[in-house]
Amino acid sequence: MGRAYSDITFTPAVREVQETMGSRARYGFLDRMEDRQDSLGKREIAFIEERDHFFQATVNQDGWPYVQHRGGPAGFLRALDARTLAFADFRGNLQYLSVGNLKTDDRISMILVDYAEQVRLKIIGRARTVEAVDDPALMERLRMPGYAGRIERAFVITVEGFDWNCPQHITPRYTEQEIGAMTAPLYAQIRRLQEQVAVLTAAKEEPPAP
Repeated sequence: MGRAYSDITFTPAVREVQETMGSRARYGFLDRMEDRQDSLGKREIAFIEERDHFFQATVNQDGWPYVQHRGGPAGFLRALDARTLAFADFRGNLQYLSVGNLKTDDRISMILVDYAEQVRLKIIGRARTVEAVDDPALMERLRMPGYAGRIERAFVITVEGFDWNCPQHITPRYTEQEIGAMTAPLYAQIRRLQEQVAVLTAAKEEPPAP
């Protein structure tokens, strides 16, 4: 966790609870950090651009949080620079809940998870939407080759802070591609053994020489 993240999330009410529960001292160093860690590094950018989904939360005008799952081809969430993320918003169920929420409150929170490695990254920032007709170049930059969805707009997120969260309670799960990569050597070995068995079987069945 960096100071930029804790400055936002450790509100006076949160700090009061930390004092009560005896955990405030362990986080005191964050208030003295010179590097606020409010810019994404190579590790964060690589992790972000490998994901094929994430969860995002916005707040509506009545103060209710709204959590949404966002998915697409791996890499659909792009880092435009060290402080800016963006992704294409494809035409969907036409409810426009997140789009509407951002009109009155631009704050956004995101969780990205690598289930296989049991790693998660939390990001907080401020988001805005850019309609497709207003910035065709950005839409083209965010377009995913081979993905035919209709882009209505882009979400552009200014990163305010991030936190690499602990792996506790992340159940390992694997994609079809990850399973394929792990089992490919096993299938290759099975094929080699089958070929050896076939050769030995054929040799055994050959009639003896006269």
